[in-house]
Amino acid sequence: MSQLVEINFDGLVGPSHNYAGLSLGNLAATKNAGATSYPRAAALQGIAKMRRNMERGLAQGFFLPLPRPDTGWLEALAADESTDPALVAGAWSASSMWTANAATVSPAPDTPDGTCHLTVANLVTMPHRAHEWPDTLAQLRLAFADTAHFTVHDPVPPCFGDEGAANHMRFAPSHGEQGLEVFVYGKRGGRFPARQHEEASRIVARKHGLDPAQCLFVEQNPDAIAAGAFHNDVVAVANENVLFAHAQAFADPQGTYDAITARCPGVQVVEVPADRVSLAEAVSSYLFNAQLLTPPSGEMTLVVPEECRESAPVWSWLQDMLAGNGPIRHVDVVDVRQSMANGGGPACLRLRVVADPARVDPRFMLDADKASRLEEVVSQYWPESIDTADVGKDSLAADIRRARGKLLDVLGITELA
Repeated sequence: MSQLVEINFDGLVGPSHNYAGLSLGNLAATKNAGATSYPRAAALQGIAKMRRNMERGLAQGFFLPLPRPDTGWLEALAADESTDPALVAGAWSASSMWTANAATVSPAPDTPDGTCHLTVANLVTMPHRAHEWPDTLAQLRLAFADTAHFTVHDPVPPCFGDEGAANHMRFAPSHGEQGLEVFVYGKRGGRFPARQHEEASRIVARKHGLDPAQCLFVEQNPDAIAAGAFHNDVVAVANENVLFAHAQAFADPQGTYDAITARCPGVQVVEVPADRVSLAEAVSSYLFNAQLLTPPSGEMTLVVPEECRESAPVWSWLQDMLAGNGPIRHVDVVDVRQSMANGGGPACLRLRVVADPARVDPRFMLDADKASRLEEVVSQYWPESIDTADVGKDSLAADIRRARGKLLDVLGITELA
């Protein structure tokens, strides 16, 4: 287990990135519906974020855009000129870039067979994402094909909504040690859909063979979902022995903290009070949809979007936090505005996998040279901008397919063509 490290797998923003406003309950996505998107800038922003992680000495992987438009989805809809444009736009969605929703991951120290288990998320509560999982599964099975070290599972049944790692937290003294896995679910029937169902979380835990004593199932605060926290990672993020959370993240905050610390006595809770940062401010700034990382220096770092610096309450609280003696010692600001405008911050763009990087298909591991090749392909082939009125046009579809094809050729990942 000594070679186990946390690898952040970021989704490369796809050439079809657009603002169709398809995600009910995601306030940024619906607010910006119809705006012009900039796929090239979006992808370059994402690569820059990945480069910064590598500069910190962290292992960095990446996942590729899925085939778009999804002709299989359009055929399943029997799409024609009378079809709801929102359903058609779903075939063009680039939302797979948010790889926090790709799967739920249980590292080898937590599982009885000593392999890292991944269950692909079914994403059934949102039609534009419900057709992602077969292509995502193909990519997971390629990247994690070493069955001596990885076990990749089919999705849970579609009657239960599963949104992957965005509703899952893990606590451990260090990434390579046995941990406590916390599954956060929502109760159905509120203003917005509760995307993670308790049943789905329990099925994933059983698929992974997790020890019930090392699992917790916690309800997300309905008020947080109603405020636009469509995933738990919009109001809480965990890393090793630290929980960084809004005071209104969970239905029973103190009960949640007590249950976590009872099973992981070393966990420190960093709670942001509602009178300092409101739920609305937390959601609009994506303070908690941050990457909480442990670089080789050991000084925990919070990677936040530029919007946090532009929010007076959020930035003031972060400065007070740094002036204290808490476990989070650095705050790093990144520009991911194109992703933010569609409802995804730094944490949405990555899936955390604790594993030995040498056991991952090397084509999915990033280094400086490969990052340069990605930037070259994006700069040359990704559309500079997309007007939502052009979604569905054959000429744009041809450009998007060509861009993805060039990417696959450059990386030598022909199996996904």
